[in-house]
Amino acid sequence: MIRSLLAATAALSLSTAVQAQTAAPAPAQVQPADVALLPGAQLSPDCGGLNNLAGRAWCVTAPLGQVGALADAYIADLAAKGWLAAGGDENRVVVVKRCEGGGYDGMQMIAFYDTSKVAVPEASGFLGFATIPGEPCATPVVVPSPEATAGSLPQ
Repeated sequence: MIRSLLAATAALSLSTAVQAQTAAPAPAQVQPADVALLPGAQLSPDCGGLNNLAGRAWCVTAPLGQVGALADAYIADLAAKGWLAAGGDENRVVVVKRCEGGGYDGMQMIAFYDTSKVAVPEASGFLGFATIPGEPCATPVVVPSPEATAGSLPQ
């Protein structure tokens, strides 16, 4: 799943470019509690200036050729902290974690890069993390097609 994570980002860039032109600036996104800056990743506060994610996601960057392995490392790190993979698509992973008082916390990780540039291993790739408000497991999880979501994160 992660190896093909970046394959669907071409559609992501096209649909979010339109959204980026009309969206108002958002406040800075807070780093999700269980997401650490792992080795090989660098913080990217502006999410590379891509896909209107600044302020909506907490982002890290690494060379594109290493993003798949970095995504795998993040999934393993989150699993060690009690997060369970609950869904996703080719460029997004949704994870949930049971709360002590009942219910669930939800978060998603999305992979992306600047599709206006040549996709070479040295180019910048990104992972964005955002919490999912409410209880994602209170209702059945419906994963829309990548064309419908185009990798958008909740506001």
